[in-house]
Amino acid sequence: MSFSATALAGSKPDQYTQLLAQARALLHGERDRVANAANLAALVYHALPALNWVGFYFFDGRELVVGPFQGLPACVRIALDKGVCGAAASTRQTQRIADVHAFPGHIACDSASNSELVVPLVAADGALIGVFDLDSPQLDRFDADDQHGLEAIALAFVESLA
Repeated sequence: MSFSATALAGSKPDQYTQLLAQARALLHGERDRVANAANLAALVYHALPALNWVGFYFFDGRELVVGPFQGLPACVRIALDKGVCGAAASTRQTQRIADVHAFPGHIACDSASNSELVVPLVAADGALIGVFDLDSPQLDRFDADDQHGLEAIALAFVESLA
């Protein structure tokens, strides 16, 4: 398979529509979660500005364990009651944090991170798969358009596993 990412253009919602199409092309016909997570982490990391970490944590039945990512080395294990990733996993709700230093229990895997968006990955039957995590060195990097666009990409990942 050959894949060529194209530059994103237009409004932010338009750019996420284009990015989602690229993500679906990468996921098409593949069900392996590691392969799909690796490709999506690379795609998003290189497509979006002002990110210093993009990746996946998978739920092993007890805690979140780091999966494929782009960026500096990461925390390996995260308890469901710790940090932004743990909050997204335990509540099953996206966490969009403008200033991670103000978030109670924030885990500083990379001290350069200042804002974070974490999307829970939940199977159709409600089972927790893990989380899709994005960090930025900019405060308040993520807005509602980013959240909606990245939730759509996370859903495409979950659907690729079925």
